[in-house]
Amino acid sequence: MKYYQIQTNVADNLLSSYSTDTEPFISDQHISFPKREPCFTELEYMKELLFPNYWNCGFLSVPNNKSQLESKLNDFGLSLYLGLNPYIADKDKVALIVREVIDKLPEIRDKMKKDIQAAYSGDPSATSYTEIIRSYPATCAVMVQRITNQIYKKGASSYARELNEHIHKMTGIDIHAGAEIGEYFFIDHGTGVVIGESCIIGDHVRIYQGVTLGALHFEKDENENEILKKGYKRHPNIGNHVVIGAGSKILGPVNIGNNVNIGANSWIEEDIPDHTVVFISEHPKLIKKKRKN
Repeated sequence: MKYYQIQTNVADNLLSSYSTDTEPFISDQHISFPKREPCFTELEYMKELLFPNYWNCGFLSVPNNKSQLESKLNDFGLSLYLGLNPYIADKDKVALIVREVIDKLPEIRDKMKKDIQAAYSGDPSATSYTEIIRSYPATCAVMVQRITNQIYKKGASSYARELNEHIHKMTGIDIHAGAEIGEYFFIDHGTGVVIGESCIIGDHVRIYQGVTLGALHFEKDENENEILKKGYKRHPNIGNHVVIGAGSKILGPVNIGNNVNIGANSWIEEDIPDHTVVFISEHPKLIKKKRKN
């Protein structure tokens, strides 16, 4: 059995998606940028397939080069196959997972374009989509997570986690592959952000550096031994149109409503209703003393 061979119309769907790119997205297939390192193999393919004009692969977006796009998809499929292979004994299942993940690329690309729009709209320092795609760490972190989420849902959580840890080391952003993330998602700055496995995040959510969407406590398994319980809901649900300020911690399976603004360094362990602003009412007092010589 061949490791992987493109069999669906995913190339046509990607070409259709590429054709919708208009300003401020780059539509010039001949523009050339300097190569950036480091970049692990799967990430390199993700960048080239989702945003070819930004990673010196603009030729992939030309319909007459469909065969080259299919070849790139097959190369990406091979990298996924080889990554999954040690974790799953059934090679037919491996090939099926790869095919289903590849088929999701046009949908993931459309979501990523919305994430770029959200970043540009939500960051006054952003000067172009090019800057966001090529230099923002959250762009890479979210792109990898959106793909590893598909791998995770197919039952290959260990490989999905492996890829996520690679991007975690590169960006300082730790998003578990199991988290469900809506559209127009933006992490500003990003360093120190942690998003847990059972998080559900709505649309138009903006998160700043140092935010944790984590667990409050852990349950033991049914036998009350030292093994922690697996696969239960222990992380927050975040509604639509939510801004979470730097350093905030939202812990446990709480529900954050729609149109909520959470101020910096907030500590939340309870539900927050819709249309609410949360902030620390009394900040620590700043004390200034002269230094002794």
